[in-house]
Amino acid sequence: MERILVNPDICNGQPTVQGTRITAQTVLEFLAAGDSIEDVLEEYPSLSREDILACIGLSSSLMKHHFSLQEVP
Repeated sequence: MERILVNPDICNGQPTVQGTRITAQTVLEFLAAGDSIEDVLEEYPSLSREDILACIGLSSSLMKHHFSLQEVP
């Protein structure tokens, strides 16, 4: 996870790929929309395959947390 950094002074503290202002969310949104890793690499040539896999790893790590849904009154 050392490829993904959180710095409150960069992109409002969202997790970003180290050395860039590309957020993990941006990468994941491209993948969720059906783009391939190769598509993302073409769109963002400053990223590496390992960077994209780190974004996926971050998402997987966050999903390990316990979530509960609450009704909003």
